[in-house]
Amino acid sequence: MGGTGPHDAEYVTTWRLPDHTVYRPVDLPEDEPLPIVAWGNGACRADGTWFENILTEFASHGFLVIANGSPGGFGRTDPEMLTEAIDWAIEENDRWFSEYRGHIDTDSVAVMGQSCGGLETYEVADDPRVDTTVLWNSGLLSDLDNHLLDDLHAPIAYFTGGPSDIAYENALDDYGRIPSDLPAFIGHLDVGHYGTFAEPNGGEYGRVGTAWLEWRLKGDEEAARMFVGDDCGLCSTEWDTDSRNL
Repeated sequence: MGGTGPHDAEYVTTWRLPDHTVYRPVDLPEDEPLPIVAWGNGACRADGTWFENILTEFASHGFLVIANGSPGGFGRTDPEMLTEAIDWAIEENDRWFSEYRGHIDTDSVAVMGQSCGGLETYEVADDPRVDTTVLWNSGLLSDLDNHLLDDLHAPIAYFTGGPSDIAYENALDDYGRIPSDLPAFIGHLDVGHYGTFAEPNGGEYGRVGTAWLEWRLKGDEEAARMFVGDDCGLCSTEWDTDSRNL
């Protein structure tokens, strides 16, 4: 259990969604349906607890976070697992006798992932159910895949570890190629490719990622101020930022 949010959070598994790990408030709130966050791991590694700190943090703020891979699992994931996570959550919200019935906000969906997991999110980001796409330390590896950028329709955020992050240039290149009218944010924090994920509650990445989700999936205007405007909360800080159409 953990997280800094108003809910104690934990991870669980379910036979109805094998090869995934579900992060959730221990006690599902009665008056606050949980938006859906599907997560792809770095290295496309099928370990659903590899990013436990930050995913628990998200869940503690009232999100249902579904990571590819079982707890401590091994092997490789694929993009379809993100779609399976979204499908499962929507079905559980309607299924009779499901503990999640009526507790999930099926109209608020994020897909996000780190490094190779970010590439997985690109593959499913054209899903019309997706309300925001987030790439952590990630960007396309080949211009042959640039067509995936043309299919983006939801507000997108890129968070990198600065110039020492091996994905830094890739993320910058993608940011310059996405549709010109797409709401977009990019932020660089000089922490390298592995970011602050291993820190308690995901460190600075946990704080900023939570704010993005609160804004894009819950309409929290206080959280929006971290990203919007010349005097945004991340502006004139250790973050190097740029945005458009927000």
